[in-house]
Amino acid sequence: MLRFSATIEKLGINPVVDPPDDILAVIHEQAGKSKGPIPVRGTLNRSDFVQTLVKYKGKWRLYVNGKMLKASGLSVGDTADFEIEFDPVGRKVPFPPRFRIALDSEQCAAEAFDKLTPGRQKEILRYLGSLKSDDALERNIERVLSQLRSKT
Repeated sequence: MLRFSATIEKLGINPVVDPPDDILAVIHEQAGKSKGPIPVRGTLNRSDFVQTLVKYKGKWRLYVNGKMLKASGLSVGDTADFEIEFDPVGRKVPFPPRFRIALDSEQCAAEAFDKLTPGRQKEILRYLGSLKSDDALERNIERVLSQLRSKT
């Protein structure tokens, strides 16, 4: 694990820290890349987290989400102690079974879904997976299918 301290700042509405260049160099080497999102894991004031390093406005950022802040007892403006490393474990988003069934029954919608960027697919799957009620899930699956049908 790589260690650093940083002050949690706000970038727009998001709490964020910019890891030091020497830490980033090691993570880039571990990940085998220095472009695109890089999955990481570690601790924030001894509270575990799983997150993604992203490059935004020319700098690599580690966003400190609400769950991380709450678990660490910190807030924006506080100096935090981080331990961080590349996380080789994939970030597979579960495919809601009902959505899979719906796509299996509509080939044109399935083809349109397959043509979406991986990021857009993940966004849709995350959203559908976050819905709490069966009615909301059914309603939103139909909305997604309708949008996918219009793309063909």
